[in-house]
Formats: sequence, structure tokens, C-alpha cells
Amino acid sequence: YGRTLPSDRRTLLEDYRLADVARKVVGVGSVGTRCWIFLLLGRDGRDPLFLQAKEADTSVLAPHVGASKYANQGERVVSGQRLMQATSDIFLGWERVDGFDGKQRDFYVRQLRDWKGIAMPERMRPKDMRAFGALCGFTLARAHARSGDRIAIAAYLGGGESFDRALATFAEAYADQNERDHEALTRAVRAGRLPAQELQAA
Repeated sequence: YGRTLPSDRRTLLEDYRLADVARKVVGVGSVGTRCWIFLLLGRDGRDPLFLQAKEADTSVLAPHVGASKYANQGERVVSGQRLMQATSDIFLGWERVDGFDGKQRDFYVRQLRDWKGIAMPERMRPKDMRAFGALCGFTLARAHARSGDRIAIAAYLGGGESFDRALATFAEAYADQNERDHEALTRAVRAGRLPAQELQAA
């Protein structure tokens, strides 16, 4: 598993040792698959790292679109996540292991995060639902922009200037926001609300 991580993450992982393993009962979406939790310890018992290994089976789309180019299904999942997500888990990797029944299984590994929030649309007000829908749309659009067919995207945008103008408008708004943020920071320093120390040039 460690060899599937970038070298800087591999170095970080090497500071930990495996202390314990437990099997995890998966949710409805993963019924029938295996999931394991690994406790790793670093400096001492107060320096834990929890990793989760989830079984990765062949994609349900494979019979319709053809087999994946990845021999390891865990690598397929990880590659897809790294391609679509702006920032993936720093310990995201994969492994193939022999099960207790002698069958080989592929897994993808990531940090165990039990503090993730879950959106509950049934409790949302209409304006919250609109905001949630917009956020989902932005997330999906970004994933498509990172992983989609650049020729198809360019054809969709067309030959007009609408997208170019939108990028320019965003860049100007972003620059203006940076200036406002910097001004707010300097005001806070001048007012004594934030401690600051001026560094002398060498």
C-alpha cells in the first residue's frame, strides 16, 4: 500500500507502525463488501493514525463500456478520485490482499474520518435546497472540467466570448477580494486586534 503513495506521503507513513486491525460493518451502499480499520501509532499512544481499507470490486459499468484499464480495482477507484477531486485524501492508495478464504481482493485505502457531515435534504428550507443543489452542480462541473474530454468541453463552450468574459470577471472579482482581505488584515493589525511583527530584510 505504501508504495502506491507519493514519496512525501510515504515518508510520513513510515513514521507509524501498525498496532491493531478491526473489521468494520459497512453501510447500505457497500453491503456485501469488506471493510477494515487499521490503527497505526506514531510517536506514542497519543499520536494515532486511523486508516480504512474498503473493498473495490469491478465497476457496474464494465459490462456496458468495457473493462477498466486498471488490473487492480482499488487503483481504478483511487485514480478516479484523484482525477476528479480538487484535493484527495493524503493517504489515498490501494492494495491487493489474500482473504481468509484464499480469494484475492482489491482494496482502496484512505484515512478514517468519522466527523464528516451528511446533507439531509428533508430538513432543508427551499433556499437551503437551492444552495445545496448549486453546490452539487459546481462540484460536478469541476469534476467534469478536470476529467472530461477537453475537445467536447471546448465545443460545448462554443466560439463566443461568454466564457472568456466570465473568466475575466471572476479573475477581477478574485483580485478585488484579495485587496479587501489584505486591507481588513492591515486594519486589524493597526487596531491591535491581531499581533504582528515586522521582519527586517537581510
